Amino acid sequence: MVTPAELAEVALDDLAPSALAWRASMADGLSFALPTAAHAVPDAVGTAIVSAERAARVLRETRTLDTELARVLDATLRPYQVRGVGWLRETVSAYGGAVLADEMGLGKTVQTIGFLQGRAAGPQLVVCPTSLVGNWVHEIARFAPGLTPVSWRGGAVPTAAGTVVVTGYPTLRLHGAALTGEQWATVVFDEAQALKNPRTQVSRAARAVPADAKVALTGTPVENHLDELFALLNLTVPRLFAHRTQFRRRFVRPIEEGSTAAAARLRDAVEPVVLGRKKIQVAASLPAKIHSDLLCDLTAEQERVYDAVLAAALDEGFGSGLQRQGRVLAALTHLKQVCNHPGLVSGDLGELAGRSGKLDLCADIVATNLETGDPTLIFTQYRKTGDLLVRHLAEQFDIEAPFFHGGLDATQRGDLVTRFQAPDGPPVLILSLRAAGTGLTLTRAADVIHFDRWWNPAVEAQASDRAHRIGQTRTVTVTTLTSATTVEEHIAAMHTRKSALTDLSDAAGIAELARLDDDALVDILRRKREN
Repeated sequence: MVTPAELAEVALDDLAPSALAWRASMADGLSFALPTAAHAVPDAVGTAIVSAERAARVLRETRTLDTELARVLDATLRPYQVRGVGWLRETVSAYGGAVLADEMGLGKTVQTIGFLQGRAAGPQLVVCPTSLVGNWVHEIARFAPGLTPVSWRGGAVPTAAGTVVVTGYPTLRLHGAALTGEQWATVVFDEAQALKNPRTQVSRAARAVPADAKVALTGTPVENHLDELFALLNLTVPRLFAHRTQFRRRFVRPIEEGSTAAAARLRDAVEPVVLGRKKIQVAASLPAKIHSDLLCDLTAEQERVYDAVLAAALDEGFGSGLQRQGRVLAALTHLKQVCNHPGLVSGDLGELAGRSGKLDLCADIVATNLETGDPTLIFTQYRKTGDLLVRHLAEQFDIEAPFFHGGLDATQRGDLVTRFQAPDGPPVLILSLRAAGTGLTLTRAADVIHFDRWWNPAVEAQASDRAHRIGQTRTVTVTTLTSATTVEEHIAAMHTRKSALTDLSDAAGIAELARLDDDALVDILRRKREN
């Protein structure tokens, strides 16, 4: 029996005829010893492999494309990024659309710009979160001098050849009719998980925009359930994925019931139009990411305020139906704010230090990073918490920490990112999880702190990858702060379950809690003193 180690030493000339044909096909100067059976990559259902001829053709075409892109882009693309541009070209040509779902930090933006450069004969459109409009305009101008990016917020639509109109999802929702009068060469939807609900106004507006090609970019094609994936497929390649009922019957239901065969069939069905690579596959040189989950003790004041907030919620009652979900959300919000700092609920925001275990621990981490010269990102989901952190860091360390949040306009956000990325930028940047959790490159920082916990682990992972992405040269440390004995421990446990499902998870956490009866709900919200 031949062992794998022995097989690795077999000469190419001793292999099967398909491998010999591969060598012959490489007579154009690309011939070299391909590792044994390197082309034999099976499909998801195990019924076919990539042929040697196709592997050789892809290699030749990628090298040719690399030379082409070097002439028109002011960027040096990594090999997998060149392949991404080539894949977009092939897939759009064959199916009219594509979903580029590379893991966060692998450079979906620059790959897409390379793709747009090759389609400049007609007007093109990029739709993204408002916080990223300025970033897209900047990156297109930086990398593709042959394209003209224009930030659009309504009014006349520029349609000259080579123009790339960049607009936000809210503008698409409000002024989408102005965009439907033009046949676009390409429409790109960045952070396309924003379109995961096909019944929303913005999703309907996205489908209404006429285009020769539609491309969706997302690092998380599935945040909670597979219907979100169908929404992106139906948007970009409706010829292949037209019927939601059929998709649910063939894939969603059997997968939810645990069918591995259905999961394999789904991967096989989407493989031609979805490209999703992970850092470990294509960017092995990217530094490691270390996770540190820290439990923070409540102060005596936090315990008192936490118990009082829960008692008040119980006195009012949680009700039923939509009223119940709203009251559960209100109680959760207040309890989580107590975990951040009791003054956020009591209104007493005099002296901040010593009253929140989480705030004091965060300050200790920042103090260490200030001594070592390591810039730090701090994410929070609450505007009031962000303002409190800004004030506390100023009082404790005499530093001015900028706060990136949804209340800033695109210019302010862009200036803030540029300032932080500069070598002499501020040592700490505080960010709203929702406003800054996607799309930004903040590789000057190698230390990320999640000050409070979000229901979906994918959202926290996206935020962490603002630092852990191409351009990072240091190991990234991601620290999550969880208040012990509180509802935050329940959220942390939900994260473990969601991560174990590998891109498939249940409904949002708040709705999940609202479905519980009062006794079970209170058991989760009440402090677990025995812990």
